[in-house]
Amino acid sequence: MTRYKLVLEYDGTGFVGWQRQDNGPSIQAALEAAVTGFCGEHVTVVGAGRTDAGVHALGQVAHFDIARATTANTLRDALNHHLRPAPIAVLSAEQAEEDFHARFSAISRSYLYRIVNRRAPLTLERGRAWFVPVPLDAGAMHEAARVLVGHHDFTSFRAAECQAASPMKTLDLLEVARDGAEVRVRAGARSFLHRQVRNMVGSLKLVGEGKWDRADLASALAARDRRAAGPAAPAGGLYLTTVGYG
Repeated sequence: MTRYKLVLEYDGTGFVGWQRQDNGPSIQAALEAAVTGFCGEHVTVVGAGRTDAGVHALGQVAHFDIARATTANTLRDALNHHLRPAPIAVLSAEQAEEDFHARFSAISRSYLYRIVNRRAPLTLERGRAWFVPVPLDAGAMHEAARVLVGHHDFTSFRAAECQAASPMKTLDLLEVARDGAEVRVRAGARSFLHRQVRNMVGSLKLVGEGKWDRADLASALAARDRRAAGPAAPAGGLYLTTVGYG
């Protein structure tokens, strides 16, 4: 058996998320079907992050094992053939060490959240960004975001259905910057709680609107209560950008 590592890009619109489920199409199931189409083997494809329904990826990482002898480039091209017309692309494939694990070997994960902040509604970016017509102060959002960086109990930004053993996480990066009409939130950590990034962005939007300030965000964090933080930002604006390994 040979283990292969994939780097993937996908549009999460229309999928129930990464994880295989009975209630609709998933990224994982589409990849597993593509592997079977290529070599006839039934595998479990393991992803570095279990993105939610509607969440996109620019650099998701996955691995699986197959017995068939092949080259990495042949595997990449064959999987892309069998994935059509699903909006999933294998950007690269490479042979990995037998102990490589897409999820447990990862030492960092980076996310991008895109907000389009203008009066005109979205057309091309619909489902790929959060449309916010009310003016946002990206500078205030960035300043407030600094209170969340570091090692904290992130219960206030954790989904009720989160299965993580502990709410304690170390957030290495949380930055907000404006580029024209787009406000971009970048987050980086070894791992995140379920829906943590979307919940943080939802609270930062309140800061950008002037409804909250840095102190309010700090109070929400200290409350350790999901009800103390803002609503979750929509899934369509979130992208898993990179996964880092040692």
